[in-house]
Amino acid sequence: MTTFKDLGLNENIIKALTDLGYENPTEIQEKAIPQVLASKADLKAFAQTGTGKTAAFGLPILEQIDINNRDTQAIILSPTRELALQIAKNIEEFSKYMKGFSVAAVYGGASIEEQIRKLKKGVHVIVGTPGRTVDLINRKQLKLENVNWLILDEADEMLNMGFKDELDKILAVTPKEKQTLLFSATFPREVESIAKNYMHKPVEISAGEKNKGSDQVSHQYYVVSERNRYNALKRIADVNPDIYSIIFCRTRRETQEVADKLIKDGYNADALHGDLSQAQRDSVMEKFRNKTLQILVATDVAARGLDVNDLTHVINHKLPDQIESYTHRSGRTGRAGKVGISIAIVTAREKGKLRPIERLIGKQFVSTPVPTGKEICQNQLLKLIDKVHDIKVNDIEINDFLPSIYEKLEGLDREELIKRFVSLEFNTFLTYYQNAPDLNDSDQMRGSDRNSSRDSDTRGKRRDDENMSRFFINIGRKDNLNPARLIGLINDQKIAKNIEIGQIEILDTFSFFELDKNYQDETIASFKENGADFEGRNVNVEITEKKRTGRSGGRRDGGSSSERGGDRAKSGDRKRSRDRKPEGDFSGFGRKRPDTKSAFGTTDKSSKRRKR
Repeated sequence: MTTFKDLGLNENIIKALTDLGYENPTEIQEKAIPQVLASKADLKAFAQTGTGKTAAFGLPILEQIDINNRDTQAIILSPTRELALQIAKNIEEFSKYMKGFSVAAVYGGASIEEQIRKLKKGVHVIVGTPGRTVDLINRKQLKLENVNWLILDEADEMLNMGFKDELDKILAVTPKEKQTLLFSATFPREVESIAKNYMHKPVEISAGEKNKGSDQVSHQYYVVSERNRYNALKRIADVNPDIYSIIFCRTRRETQEVADKLIKDGYNADALHGDLSQAQRDSVMEKFRNKTLQILVATDVAARGLDVNDLTHVINHKLPDQIESYTHRSGRTGRAGKVGISIAIVTAREKGKLRPIERLIGKQFVSTPVPTGKEICQNQLLKLIDKVHDIKVNDIEINDFLPSIYEKLEGLDREELIKRFVSLEFNTFLTYYQNAPDLNDSDQMRGSDRNSSRDSDTRGKRRDDENMSRFFINIGRKDNLNPARLIGLINDQKIAKNIEIGQIEILDTFSFFELDKNYQDETIASFKENGADFEGRNVNVEITEKKRTGRSGGRRDGGSSSERGGDRAKSGDRKRSRDRKPEGDFSGFGRKRPDTKSAFGTTDKSSKRRKR
């Protein structure tokens, strides 16, 4: 097996790597380090997030740096201040035994005067964001005319963030004779354009296929209605008691809103986005790294530079605008040889966005149903039992109390004691999820349950089919009805073979469904004659006026009394929904309790006061 010494690095660097626990180089390090050491040719390198790119370009530069020369010899550009700070920290750790070596990070949001003072002392390697680097160049405080290496890290993201003009300005003040190293997790056309315009006959290396996802990551998607997106997110968190996850949102506002909801609902969560001060960002990131936070809600940009190897899940609250960004998101999990799960929460209309991502990552998304209340309770209960089984008993401290405890529990056998203990700790969770509704998108479910010969529309659009009749049925969500169970109930009436089922609308206390209008009378008769019941409740089915799409702008006239009553009931139904507590409005297992310690640390109430 290849060692770092085999790659040509000196003893001081190897000693620092040993202190850090680095034993053998990763694939990208094994390919890039000898190339940079042996050749002055430009390098274009692909490596997935989390594969050790910083060491791949940082170690060969440290090997060749002239410590006696106080000029800046290398400039490393990164898209965000977090990533710049992380790179600078890594290089500082790698150079631990290189006496006299200096590295500095320059980035916005921090005192430029302090950064200028560092530069005046002489810095061998500068790590900077494009904006602050250009600012220092314009002030004539950063001189790059003697640099030997220019490194573009996460070049694709710098372009996505609109830094092309800044890159042009920086490249214009660097010498023609330098080695340019371009590292990227994806290679869209814009990155290829940089390579073409600013690099001379670059050597190309890659660890894995270009633009492909990590083999350690599996990809799942959940189809829900827009109104259930957040509740589905909570179900995913609840069914995974040991979740340690980043939830990605597209905008700063969305990020803060989702984080605020999670915090209010008792989850160990916080937000990371560009509206936070540097001190706030540093605090959030530190808490997440040491697992005081269990869930981090972040924008794509803010999450760059977050060096965490143990994430169990990456959750896309909404898919990114740029499909390449999905690779960066999913690459935050499945790192350092560990497996991870990347989840996309989508509506039926957004399903089409998964196809180009599948082509990009070379993997297929697996359709996954939103967890049921029963699944969640089972997972949380087993987690609780595991904690009880593994708890370390302090015999010395507890012995004095045992006689009183035994006396209180006298008469309870082992099974009864276990039941009471579990109920004491778990009743809130069980009660909450007792009648949990099905969050899976009804259109999507109907599309998967119907006979393949039927004309199913799974795109979430309302059908306006004149060949369908609309029926009222007196059961709904509060009766544990969902689209699949309603379809089963209809099929049980044996109205006709392969009868077509259209639009289904499940409300709290009643529902609507559409069937082939040629079987209108048979449908009413079948339900009546069979004495249909659902979980012990008599079922009543009536024909009602078919809803219009409303596109004509006309007023709906007439309709049966049951239809008019149904409309009034639906309005009240919506009001009741608004008055209900949001899903998860309690403190349960897998969620933090105020002012108590959990497996992931102590609640930090200050997160609610964070700037939005």
